[in-house]
This record gives sequence, C-alpha cells and structure tokens, in this order.
Amino acid sequence: MIDCETEQPGAYPAIVRTRAHTFHADVTEATGGTDSYPGPHDFFDTALASCKVMTAMWYAKKNGMALERVESHVERDDTEEKTGKYRLQVRLVFHGQLSEDERARLARAVAKCPIHKLMTTSDVEIETLA
Repeated sequence: MIDCETEQPGAYPAIVRTRAHTFHADVTEATGGTDSYPGPHDFFDTALASCKVMTAMWYAKKNGMALERVESHVERDDTEEKTGKYRLQVRLVFHGQLSEDERARLARAVAKCPIHKLMTTSDVEIETLA
C-alpha cells in the first residue's frame, strides 16, 4: 500500500509512505507548487528507469555476466500528453567486462522489463473512492 498526504494546508508538497519508506512529492512552480520534490510524472518515469536498471542486473546475475553497474537515462516528451501521447526515451549504459553478445542480450532483456510491459501492454483499471 502507498499512503500520501499533503504536508501543509493549502499547499502541494506531500509526504508519501510505502512499507518502511518515506519520501516527498511536489509539483513544479509553473503548476503552482514549489518544485521542492519530484512530481508525479517524475515518479512515473522513475519507475521505468529503475525497473530497467534492476532488470539488467537481475538478468546479468542469472546468466553469470560480469555486469558491474547500469545507468538508465530517461527523457520525457509530454508535449502531446493531452492528446494521449506520452513519449519516454531510455538510454542505457552497461559497465563491466561484457561481450557485444552479452550487451545485446542485456538490451533485449531490459526492453521487456515489467514496468515497460505494464506501461505499454496492460489495461490498467483505477477506481477512485472518495
């Protein structure tokens, strides 16, 4: 479960809790917030970036690859979000003594990470209760 509540009356910044973790969220100044923390879109994009990194590490460990570290860089294009198009471009960097074949296998595995699939192939149903 994730719980989220505003920190102060009449202000956007919020406290988010999940399991034993606490973090914060806000919106940009252009939206009326203070941009003091990442916003909802940042967390959405972060889910993809972190899933790709962790999928690469999982795949490398499972297959005995010498992957030392992974970088995932996500760029957002939300210029057409209101018409139903939200584009994310992910650039990956694999560090370690890896063959070209291993790098290609890692790239294929990462392209199928669970959050990528969730974002692109699932029908997500949301029920909002007030």
